[in-house]
Amino acid sequence: MPRIETPEAPTVSTVHSSLHRTGAGAVAVLTIDNPPVNAMSMAVRIDLLAAVWDAADNAQVQALVLIGAGGKFIPGADIREFGKPQGAGPVISGREVIAALESCPKPVIAALGVHALGGGLEIALGCHFRVATSDCKLGLPEVSIGLLPGAGGTQRLPRLVGPARALELITSGKPMTAADAQDSGVVDELVDGPLLEGALAFAQRVLTKARPLQRVSERNQRLAGTDAALFTEFRAKHAKKWRGQIAPQRIVDCIEAACTKPFAEAYAFELAAFDECKASAQRAALIHAFQAEREAARIPGLSADVQPQPIRSAAVIGAGTMGGGIAMCFANAGLPVWLLDANPESLARGRALIEKNYATSVARGSLSQAQVDRALALITGTLEYAAIGDADIVVEAAFEDLVVKKHVFQQLDAVMKPSAVLATNTSTLDIDKIANATARPAQVIGAHFFSPANVMKLLEVVRGAATSPQVIVTTMALAKTIGKTAVLSGNADGFIGNRILAVYGRECDFLLEEGATPWQVDRALQGFGFPMGLYLMRDMAGLDVGWRIRQYREQFRDKALRYSPIADRLCERGRFGQKTGAGYYRYTGRDGSPDADVERLIEEVSREMKITRRAVSDDEIVSRVLSAMANEGLKIVGEGIALREGDIDAAYVHGYGFPRHQGGPMYWAAQQGWDIIHDTVTRLHAAQGALWAPAPRLAALAEQDRQTRALIPA
Repeated sequence: MPRIETPEAPTVSTVHSSLHRTGAGAVAVLTIDNPPVNAMSMAVRIDLLAAVWDAADNAQVQALVLIGAGGKFIPGADIREFGKPQGAGPVISGREVIAALESCPKPVIAALGVHALGGGLEIALGCHFRVATSDCKLGLPEVSIGLLPGAGGTQRLPRLVGPARALELITSGKPMTAADAQDSGVVDELVDGPLLEGALAFAQRVLTKARPLQRVSERNQRLAGTDAALFTEFRAKHAKKWRGQIAPQRIVDCIEAACTKPFAEAYAFELAAFDECKASAQRAALIHAFQAEREAARIPGLSADVQPQPIRSAAVIGAGTMGGGIAMCFANAGLPVWLLDANPESLARGRALIEKNYATSVARGSLSQAQVDRALALITGTLEYAAIGDADIVVEAAFEDLVVKKHVFQQLDAVMKPSAVLATNTSTLDIDKIANATARPAQVIGAHFFSPANVMKLLEVVRGAATSPQVIVTTMALAKTIGKTAVLSGNADGFIGNRILAVYGRECDFLLEEGATPWQVDRALQGFGFPMGLYLMRDMAGLDVGWRIRQYREQFRDKALRYSPIADRLCERGRFGQKTGAGYYRYTGRDGSPDADVERLIEEVSREMKITRRAVSDDEIVSRVLSAMANEGLKIVGEGIALREGDIDAAYVHGYGFPRHQGGPMYWAAQQGWDIIHDTVTRLHAAQGALWAPAPRLAALAEQDRQTRALIPA
């Protein structure tokens, strides 16, 4: 076996070795024990390398089994080491550990349980054989943090599953089930019963039959004859989705290299691509987004005694598009749900829409017909409030009108059991006014789903003045159960997301008045990484929806503040977006194209407001819009509406299409430098007035950045 200088072992070993006798010979069991999940830390790599060498040198040992303590294999890198300096200790890479495993002259069997992800799966692929429990998930999710598998994942996995399947798996980061992994050849055998017993029995059969060692790096059958068009077509298929992203494109390059170069050369190519991704700004942004999502689930100041109450059933009020989507969220998580509407026709339409959505999922292959059948069986329609009284949570998704919602909550108050969580899906209305329609405001909370609710990941949880801590933690925990990323917000106009969206839209509208066009603004935002520009998004949602809200809120608007009438003028002409064939764009089906009539309308507004139109650059559009968002975000945190700046980033990545590889609006601003944002905000404040008032914290953050810059050598 190739050796490197043996580093000093850490004080506390993370890998325990034990010898197990079988009829065919002794097996060394190497148990990874790095609580809480057996992540692949530097200490684990050091200990594992030493343990493999020791077992290889031990004349008594005939085979090795690699397993995780508690039945959990390795879920990937240890996030506690993300972004931290390596320190002065020894440095061992995953590649060095895998080289020792693969070159070991004795059979090495990886025993996979619960998860084998990222570097964990790469370690397993370096072993000669793999067995797994039926509930194990296997995958290479590095792309989600701006990386690619850097220890041979892009080289070994295609040799087992074929390059086409490897492209889908590694660029998406989606895991395989154990059964799928067995069918694909990644797993040699599924274990029915205790994992260690099954792995030892498998090791005995390997020894008894003298099976040859199966080094994945030497297996080239699945790569032979790969058509180069596979990679060209795959890049073209995902070009729009991957716009501006480095990692998925390099993953394709690496898998192509696996098919066209000798293993050693392609393996070196992978390492160079990994180093490129590791050094990129995108990697830091994606790690920030990952950590912000995890942090958003933590609520400071709550006693550890406050535990979520169990949610075993749910109800949804309103069988429209939103209500049906919310019901699907519960059913998909295995929770029985009642769907209530006022009349049988609405209920039937809602059920039909749910069935249509599920049929689309089956056609796309994202759900099986069996999964859909189970979910549909959990959704029960009803016209009677009395039928839902035993539900543990009810989510109101009625028309966005305060009078309507208060009436619904009065009826819920009369029928729901005392412990039930009463949630409203409102996106704009005052939670406290809704809660005060009941005799139990402590049980009332906002649960703002995003459309389509069965697809979008964000759940904005809005606490009212009287909402109990248990109801808050229950709703946050429920979000995880139904696969959502939850962000806690205070009760304020627009909460977190829509308050910033109003500022985002305001500045885009003002840029139209000053000289931009809707298609230029959309192009600039898409160039930054948004999947869809603002005006295409508005047209898709329907301009009449926002128009009704503006008409209702006109009575509350501060008339001294500037307001763009462009959207209202479009609606007055019956241009409501895709549904009417014209909005900001003109439509043929769903395809929008620039419209000279809209340009003329915008120019008329500019003349009326005595604004001299000018050339506006794409860079100015992005800088101005994002600076406004970041300034508003600082205000939201300062007012206690959001707990952290990272919560705003998590909300915008998961609910508003902010490009994940840019980290979120607050992260973007910090990377630009708060001093740069301060200069932009103060300049526009002087030119535009009160709408650009700097956040109270902005000056202090800007001064900190100026001082930091002054310390950096020129």
